[in-house]
Amino acid sequence: MKIKASELFSTEENKDIADSIKKAESNTSGEIVIMVVDSSDSYRETETLGAFILAGFFSLILETVKAYLIALKAADWGYSLSGFSAQFLSEAAANATVWTYIPMVFVLYFPFRFFISKFPEMKILFLSGKRIEETVRERAVMAFYEKQLYKTRDETGILIFISLLEHRVWILGDRGINTKIAPDFWGKITAELSIGIGKKEYGKSICRAIDKCGEELSLHFPVKSDDTDELANEVIL
Repeated sequence: MKIKASELFSTEENKDIADSIKKAESNTSGEIVIMVVDSSDSYRETETLGAFILAGFFSLILETVKAYLIALKAADWGYSLSGFSAQFLSEAAANATVWTYIPMVFVLYFPFRFFISKFPEMKILFLSGKRIEETVRERAVMAFYEKQLYKTRDETGILIFISLLEHRVWILGDRGINTKIAPDFWGKITAELSIGIGKKEYGKSICRAIDKCGEELSLHFPVKSDDTDELANEVIL
């Protein structure tokens, strides 16, 4: 069963993450925020597309089996595998018809749509990589502004965004961050974090990512004497 965002970290792991953020921010004016969501979109269009594809595929199988049985019956059940021929195949194909295939597609469409809606992980099978990447990026940007991470004094907020359904991690830095830290640094952290999550090392991999972010931030944005903790350290769901 697919794990939900609210169940991803144990109570102890949530505490470890908050402590890691606090420790990382003690040496920098940067602010680190972790956000985990079940998915970045509902992908409603995949319910329709997936249901039609599956209904069409299984209807084709059923129609083929029906045509085969009709042809076999017409031959008085006299064909065996050894006597299977092109002629018999043509006879079977002649019994296939869109008049039963199309209604079958519509009948099967509704249960398949219901099935896909109840098991969101099925939706990924009908999505392109580009659609997934764009959706997660847009959701991360939206979250950055929804949670007001752009309001830090020195524009040094960082969002580590995890979208579980898509198995994607996106790290977003504010303008102050991006002027001094190259994007490929975040790419490395993202890759390492994705591998850790894939191994189900949820808490440990997040803490490692936080530590590395903190180390890099301390080099470019050292802590100030009047620094305050501007953003929450707890994981946002």
